[in-house]
Amino acid sequence: MLEINGTNFIAQNERSGTARSLFWPWAAANVSLLALSYGSFFLGFGISFWQATFAAIIGTIASFFLVGISSLAGKRASAPTMTISRAAFGVKGNVVPGLLSYLIFVGWETVLVALATLATETVLTRVGNIEPNVSRIIGFSIAAGLTIVGGVLGFKVIMRIQKVLTLLTITLTAGYIALTAHLVNWDSVSAIPNGNIQAFFGALIFAITGIGLGWANCAADYSRYLPRTVSSRGVVGWTVFGASIVPITLVIYGSMLAGSSKDLADKIGMDPIGALTTLVPTWYLIPFAVVAILGLIGGAILDLYSSGLALISVGVPIKRHVAASIDAVIMALGTIYIVWIAKDFFGPFQGFLITLGVPIAAWSAIFVADVFMRKRDFKEEDLFNPKGIYGAWNLRSLSLVAVGAIVGWGFVTNTFAGWLSWQGYFMELIGGKDGPWAYSNVGVIFALAIGFFGHILLSRKNIARQESQS
Repeated sequence: MLEINGTNFIAQNERSGTARSLFWPWAAANVSLLALSYGSFFLGFGISFWQATFAAIIGTIASFFLVGISSLAGKRASAPTMTISRAAFGVKGNVVPGLLSYLIFVGWETVLVALATLATETVLTRVGNIEPNVSRIIGFSIAAGLTIVGGVLGFKVIMRIQKVLTLLTITLTAGYIALTAHLVNWDSVSAIPNGNIQAFFGALIFAITGIGLGWANCAADYSRYLPRTVSSRGVVGWTVFGASIVPITLVIYGSMLAGSSKDLADKIGMDPIGALTTLVPTWYLIPFAVVAILGLIGGAILDLYSSGLALISVGVPIKRHVAASIDAVIMALGTIYIVWIAKDFFGPFQGFLITLGVPIAAWSAIFVADVFMRKRDFKEEDLFNPKGIYGAWNLRSLSLVAVGAIVGWGFVTNTFAGWLSWQGYFMELIGGKDGPWAYSNVGVIFALAIGFFGHILLSRKNIARQESQS
């Protein structure tokens, strides 16, 4: 059961499946009740229900389209994302995006396990009158344990687990919607006034960074086992469809619930999953706990698996399962901090997304542009050879990430933690940190544009030269 493959290429006899098989891991990773809470977060930008709906649809599909394009690289190269990224950054230079990816993977897996822990506490305290700390320990043990099993054992176990998780979670989530639909007050929801264009952009960019963008740096990890003859259009289509359909639905429904009750919206800010338990009868709390935990674990498993690959891709000389085990320890410590020490969830969470989202946006745009421009398959052996056609350090790409990060951080206002207040140093150009664009986080869009168009301008000739040698 234990997967032996790490950053290496997958042998032809190990590749199987169809593009449709990508539906299951991406659906399971995004069938989470956290998306219901995102509906409240969207409205928190000061926009109407319809604006939140459009932001969810556009931002989710656009961000997962990047994930779909990144999945193409896995099919074409049969290697993990952070191995293929060496073609754009150099064999040694790829350590920079590798470390960024590692941080965002560990951050996400920690957040998801923490949310599952908090949700379990809420349910067990209400159902069994169990002491809160005991409930948290039980929830933490279940969430962390299942995540570690899937993430450490690897691909085959993950693909089996994710299919079961998807079917079970969708069924139980539909039950939750059926039991809470009567709480939607359409008059209250429709009365929420429209926000300005800047607020809409803020919600749109939050959708991009908070739902899809963070998956771009692991997309090829799951498509690398597909035969290279599989339809490229199918790879992109099934990735986008599987990853988008449920979160879009849940964000829209979550906006309806939050727009119907200000009290619920306030509670979600402190405990995004636990707050949702207050809407269902006691008899459904156990099924709710199951869907909440499993939905979050589906994403955490992918993060833990890919964080292990990212760690060894930067040159740490250990096996994949050992790397995943190390990440599991870090995840556990981070969960303990969020659950037992931190006083607020949404603030640090959004600050984390924005700060790492900016350079990751630049990297993902470079990676996608690189995949677009290459007409031939990657030269496998040279992705491990600093003296090969991809070189050791690609200073053009590294400079684009640096410029994208500098410009991007300059155009975001990050007040969610004191140590992040240095960001937004270019905001005076568009009205200042208190101006109309203050919380739109347009810096993420600037980082994407710099990475994508910059790589096309600076690397087109270099890529053509590489392909002439392959």
